[in-house]
Amino acid sequence: MSEETRTRIIEAGSQLIHLHGFQGTGLKAILDAAEVPKGSFYHYFKSKEDFGLAVIEHYANFTKSIVEPIIEDTTLSTLERFRAIFRAFRAVSEQNKCTRGCLLANLSQEMADLSEPMRELLDGVFNRASAAFADLIREGQQSGEINPDFDADDAADFVFASWHGAMIRMKLHNSLAPLDLFERMIISHFLSA
Repeated sequence: MSEETRTRIIEAGSQLIHLHGFQGTGLKAILDAAEVPKGSFYHYFKSKEDFGLAVIEHYANFTKSIVEPIIEDTTLSTLERFRAIFRAFRAVSEQNKCTRGCLLANLSQEMADLSEPMRELLDGVFNRASAAFADLIREGQQSGEINPDFDADDAADFVFASWHGAMIRMKLHNSLAPLDLFERMIISHFLSA
């Protein structure tokens, strides 16, 4: 079994699932897109659900590769780091012509009631992302840049949930305007001290 082939299946499947949803994407389409023989899928994954878990991990690592270097860039203020994170994902959304939103949020809406393992993994991914936001908020509160009047964990959950709401509205409006409004309200009115 080749790790390269497994990765190719995950990457091709991630693209198709992002476009058509988990249930709307068949194994044949995934294997055709990955240019892998039809019988190969079960050499790499126990089930389609197991494949879904691998897609979640793959996309979580993709988002982490964007967010982590920004959070660690202490040459930027905390608000500048939040703005840089939001703008990095805005650029991804612009590249995708506002059609895809966040794959993890899409999977949460589609699969949370249908697959307990996928729901648990998605919840864990979101909790880790929210915790990273909370740490950044605490840092900004200590420096006096971010409003100290709220609990950092609650604020991070609110920011994270609002961001996903803005992504849904972006898809509905086929416009980046909801992301721009979100950034403006969160940075200028919610987080700023």
